[in-house]
Amino acid sequence: MWEESERYPDPRIEIIHPDFEKYRLFNAAVERLATGTRWGEGPVWFPAGRYLLWSDLPNERILKWEESDGHVSIFRSPSNIANGNTRDRQGRLVSCEHLGRRVTRTEHDGSITVLADSFEGRPLNSPNDVVVSSDGSVWFSDPPFGLHGRYEGTVETPQLPPSLYRIDGQTGVLHLVFADMAGPNGLCFSPDESKLYVVDSRARPHRLIYAFDVGPDWQLSGRQALIDCGPGTSDGIRCDEDGNLWCGWGMGSDSLDGVRIFNPAGEPIGHIHLPERCANICFGGSKGNRLFMAAGKNLYGLFVNTRGAV
Repeated sequence: MWEESERYPDPRIEIIHPDFEKYRLFNAAVERLATGTRWGEGPVWFPAGRYLLWSDLPNERILKWEESDGHVSIFRSPSNIANGNTRDRQGRLVSCEHLGRRVTRTEHDGSITVLADSFEGRPLNSPNDVVVSSDGSVWFSDPPFGLHGRYEGTVETPQLPPSLYRIDGQTGVLHLVFADMAGPNGLCFSPDESKLYVVDSRARPHRLIYAFDVGPDWQLSGRQALIDCGPGTSDGIRCDEDGNLWCGWGMGSDSLDGVRIFNPAGEPIGHIHLPERCANICFGGSKGNRLFMAAGKNLYGLFVNTRGAV
């Protein structure tokens, strides 16, 4: 059962390494902003409207939370079982759809443009998470998770291997950028875009977070297993402006559920404990210093002393 902390500093915010102290605000506590999802995912902040969108996969909808008064409404239903979401450089919503097996963009007039739904004539699996680079290219992971059952997708035989793709921001051409990964999931760039971080949530014996070098032509090289998740598992990830990785985390235990924070060297420095596994996160709010955490049944927020990498 959720109960707000009556204490400052909030004991749910654990400092693993002294480097994390500067990111914790002593008089900011974890807040529950919304409830009632079956599996919350893909939060994305829209500064122009001061609102957050996030996905509720099994209920096949995208929800909207208003910063001004905390009001929650349905932004889109049905959503084609949208999962990961992001905002492009023009402020448009970009979504990964399990049921549609595609990546879409919602235009400013509300119409939907399909950015990718197949590669070399074969349908995508179930696009999972997505990020947009500074050149306007759309990068997304495509594991088969949405093809394993009807609760968050459909039952189909994958026709493509689990892969990472890039949709060129100028030409719209879909490029395969990496295919040697069991279960590509969350992804994000370092602040200078010299690194791309990708979660492999099916790696064995433990889940891993890889770091790739990003070349001037956006080619990936030098894959490094930066973080071994050990008994935990990561899902959605985001970088802050200092290059730290904030990772949705958990495995069904009080000590693991929440958000785990790592420095750029892959060393854990902090943990935000939640009563349930956190699927995905983003930074937002009017000053960019609010961490939004989409978990299974609830949406949480926490003001922190940093902002997300642009």
